[in-house]
Amino acid sequence: MRRILMLATGGTIASKDCGHGLSPTLTSEELLRHVPGIGSFCTVDTLQLMNLDSTNIGPTHWLEISAAIEAQYDKYDGFVITHGTDTMAYTSAALSYLIQNSPKPIVITGAQKSIAMDETDARRNLYSSFLYAADSDSHDVSLVFDGKVILGTRARKERTKSYNAFSSVDYPEIGMIRDGKLIRYLGVKQYIYGAQPQFYHQLEPDILLLTLIPGMGAQALRQLKEHYRAVICQSFGVGGLPGGGESEFSHAVGEWLDSGKTFVIMTQVPYEGSDMSVYQVGQQVKERYQVIEAYNMTMEAVVTKLMWVLGQTSEPEEIQRMFYQPVQCDLIR
Repeated sequence: MRRILMLATGGTIASKDCGHGLSPTLTSEELLRHVPGIGSFCTVDTLQLMNLDSTNIGPTHWLEISAAIEAQYDKYDGFVITHGTDTMAYTSAALSYLIQNSPKPIVITGAQKSIAMDETDARRNLYSSFLYAADSDSHDVSLVFDGKVILGTRARKERTKSYNAFSSVDYPEIGMIRDGKLIRYLGVKQYIYGAQPQFYHQLEPDILLLTLIPGMGAQALRQLKEHYRAVICQSFGVGGLPGGGESEFSHAVGEWLDSGKTFVIMTQVPYEGSDMSVYQVGQQVKERYQVIEAYNMTMEAVVTKLMWVLGQTSEPEEIQRMFYQPVQCDLIR
């Protein structure tokens, strides 16, 4: 049987009501005891990395998770990470950039209700994650939830309470798990025997996400320039800036770029991505300024990829090259 390492980080799946709301308290061993059937198809070791509400998980924790997998990589056939759902899509995207081209599966999962409850999605999600991780054709980083297998850079949480919380954005699901069986939708990536993943060890957290609203001026952009290395601007529709290329807002973007900072434009619309060539308000900006366009990447992928890119380089041309280099099909123009 294949050997899987479970890394526990907390989240709703491991929570109990402590009198002031749910808080993660269950250990990795306690989680496993609720799903004894996993032992019929794989052997499991556990590692309790942290026990946090996922609201409190960020770049330092992503690096800690990646480092733990790197340290144990040669000892196991796959990895399952239990995690809170609120920032799970960020973590799955971040790990996709920190651990690239992994011949072994790295699966992240969680639940909308605690595994200690009678009615919960936790037991099913945990069982499905181990089933996927134990399959010899599984590779790279993925998120398994409500029977769906989603590429790590394509997952997004779209519902706050429903079991069907996550969707694969602008990309097919890898597969599904129904009645204890894995059904694949996509072909299997082939790795040479003995291939090793590329681990990265740096992230740049000083990134600002700025969402445009109608009538918004450039004051906030100018005032925040000294505090961040990059800004991700969530624009309207297929992308553009108020007033186009000669507006006060676009001039503020130029100032941001002249100071050596990075400016990324993406859309606020969840599906189908940006195309700044369509309208004048986007085309003028793209022609006059060296902005980066995110196309149909998820917000979680844009944020974590930019953190990863800026963790490796500060050269503008190299930043653009790395950002536009697809990782796990995160960027489709």
